[in-house]
Amino acid sequence: MWIITVYSKGNNISMFEFNSEIEAKEAFKNVTGCKILSEVIYFNDQIV
Repeated sequence: MWIITVYSKGNNISMFEFNSEIEAKEAFKNVTGCKILSEVIYFNDQIV
């Protein structure tokens, strides 16, 4: 799972969740503001 966290004016925080890295990176290009792209890896996830 991939998460984009966006910090905008007025102390607003928005988070967007994506299933694929490609989808997240495409959206990341279009988001404005201070942004962070993170991959969430769960302990139980299988490594592919």
